[in-house]
Amino acid sequence: RAKIPTLRKTRRSRLRTGRMLPQVRRRTVKARSQRAEALALLGLAQRAGAVVKGTGATRNALRCGEARLVLLATDGSERQQNKVLHLADARGVPWERLSSMEELGEAVGAGPLTSLAVTGKRFAGEIQKRL
Repeated sequence: RAKIPTLRKTRRSRLRTGRMLPQVRRRTVKARSQRAEALALLGLAQRAGAVVKGTGATRNALRCGEARLVLLATDGSERQQNKVLHLADARGVPWERLSSMEELGEAVGAGPLTSLAVTGKRFAGEIQKRL
């Protein structure tokens, strides 16, 4: 016969009903920086299909009117950034310089990226709040 493990009886684990429940350790949640939250949301948007990666794809999304927010790498090529910035300013799309090329690419599961566009309206709004 297999033994059924018994629960330790402690005052904390006893409910008003008298039943015993296992104690759950509470984990402390570390406060994340706003930039880290924005990068995490960017990864979520990528999984939802609301991100366009790369300079060429970002420019196409701006031309088609799909882009809601443009994110640029701080260490990206000036020439590539200017291509995207002129289109974003002409279309009235907000843009931000977020982080390095490696961090931007890593957030969306790709290699180093100079620019990307968020096409989801709610994702773009939430990311903008955190920047």
